[in-house]
Amino acid sequence: MALNKQERRNKIKFKLRKTIKGTTESPRLSVYRSNSEIYAQLVDDSTKKTLLAVGSSEKSLKGAKVTKIEKAKQVGKLIAEKALANGISSVVFDRNGFLYHGRIKSLAEGAREGGLKF
Repeated sequence: MALNKQERRNKIKFKLRKTIKGTTESPRLSVYRSNSEIYAQLVDDSTKKTLLAVGSSEKSLKGAKVTKIEKAKQVGKLIAEKALANGISSVVFDRNGFLYHGRIKSLAEGAREGGLKF
């Protein structure tokens, strides 16, 4: 049976979610990529709370005329900066069913450059 793009992504996402769990000390860095924007959030799965959320639609990132890959890197650096300010230095990366290349990879590299460990 052929899967469409969304069904394939959901299948991968649920398979990953079985093994990846965010805790208070090491929350889950969940990434969502739409056609024009990219969003990242830190989730504590033990309390089912979102600790931080950053998107490429943030006011600080809005005015710059850069490519989507560069914008994803800026989002990664911004979430790392906010996480370190809140005392979070280690995270578990959740690519949310997306392939690890392009904007997802760029966001991860930006977060690592910002000081997050995963």
